[in-house]
Amino acid sequence: MADAKEPGLGAVELGSPGVPDTAPSPGTMSTRRLRSEDYNDYSSTDVTPEGSPPGGINGFAHPKSYQRFGETNGTTWYQTLIHLLKGNIGTGLLGLPLALKNAGILLGPLSLLVMGIVAVHCMSILVKCAHHFCYRFQKQFVDYGGAVMYGLESTPSAWLRTHAVWGRRVVGLFLILTQLGFCCVYFVFLADNLRQVVSAANDTTTDCNSNRTVALTPTMDSRLYMLSLLPFVVLLSFIQNLKVLSIFSMLANVAMLVSLVVIYQYIVRDIPDPSNLPLVAAWKTYPLFFGTAIFAFEGIGVVLPLENKMKNPRQFPVILYVGMTIVTILYISLSVLGYLRFGASIQASITLNLPNCWLYQAVKLLFSFGIFFTYAVQFYVPAEIIIPPLVARVSERWGWVVNLLLRVALVSVTCVLAILIPRLDIVISLVGSVSSSALALIFPPLLEIATYYVEGMHPLLIAKDVAISLIGFVGFVVGTYEALVELATPAAVINGTSVSAQ
Repeated sequence: MADAKEPGLGAVELGSPGVPDTAPSPGTMSTRRLRSEDYNDYSSTDVTPEGSPPGGINGFAHPKSYQRFGETNGTTWYQTLIHLLKGNIGTGLLGLPLALKNAGILLGPLSLLVMGIVAVHCMSILVKCAHHFCYRFQKQFVDYGGAVMYGLESTPSAWLRTHAVWGRRVVGLFLILTQLGFCCVYFVFLADNLRQVVSAANDTTTDCNSNRTVALTPTMDSRLYMLSLLPFVVLLSFIQNLKVLSIFSMLANVAMLVSLVVIYQYIVRDIPDPSNLPLVAAWKTYPLFFGTAIFAFEGIGVVLPLENKMKNPRQFPVILYVGMTIVTILYISLSVLGYLRFGASIQASITLNLPNCWLYQAVKLLFSFGIFFTYAVQFYVPAEIIIPPLVARVSERWGWVVNLLLRVALVSVTCVLAILIPRLDIVISLVGSVSSSALALIFPPLLEIATYYVEGMHPLLIAKDVAISLIGFVGFVVGTYEALVELATPAAVINGTSVSAQ
């Protein structure tokens, strides 16, 4: 998943976590800076901004014509690449082997490849449109919501121009839904993995080469684990300093990187005969694959904040293509190897299939450690969008109290939602279908049409954009429906934990 996004109005990426290297001064909210950036408001007039930078709809603006000023102490190309990678790698990645089961050993990898190509194309569309408006208004930075708003202002429709500000609001809403959805996923992931470690604690062995079955000790329901984690997550959410969060983000990245290396070295060994695995799974389960896959690829929210923080933003297109190529290869390789290794017994997170020996129990705890601190990074975005306007309504004396109470309330909401949907595969698919599909597939092609239509677009280009948005919309509707149907289906209960009946 693209699940830890870059702090800012564009998701923190967001998967997993990446945060800027500099912290805002006390009281300064980076999200507020992006949202309230001064701009010429055409939304209540018939005036339409004019002029595209050379390069227009054919690609990124030409470097010599697009004078983007990078930050003096901004990130290098290497640092930006690392942020992009960790912004797209998270819990969604661990759920892809099960997603492959829902698509088939042949159709799944092909679908992941196509979705990777389309996802990076939509990212490039967003960057191109943002460049277009930066050039048009001589701005240093335009965020996702701002680009959609300016795009609506550029349309020939007077109604859309009048209501263009709603474009920013809708994008903000979906960013909030996505980030809070990620937080719900983290609660379920932590509870499932901690519960399995505790259940097997008495029989954990030092022999990691043994294939013996370990009888799990009955333990409390996974939902009680979520409640037990709630106070610690609430305390974590009180951290509001971006520089402090960056330290936790770095620790989380190291923990998850080490865990991935150990997981890979295990699943490449003793792969059984794959001839009994279906090439194409039942079409009824394919929407669940779509939701999980788009959840993993939803890293579009980090794209503009990362580009904005570069010393040399003109290098970003190459970094985007290289980084997303690496991400796509990682997704396909782990999903294929994981499904080949565990077959029909693959679980919602591949960590749950690891043996109950000390090394792999440590991997589960290490990845859980990383996900725990990633929660704070993910939570930063919705908190900075929702809380400041509400705090501004009370006196300064009570501002800090209201701030903390709102943080407790938001964290509690994610915990309650996770308790209501304690099935990791379903909650991932649901979040992916509902919000990630809109941000990653539906909005960018429509933004391109809105931005360039009055300047003239080739019919094939319009058809391409409409097709991508329609695919995203169908995935949104069908994926959401199938996830809700699966959620309504009684799940098998194993030792108090609800699991999907595969």
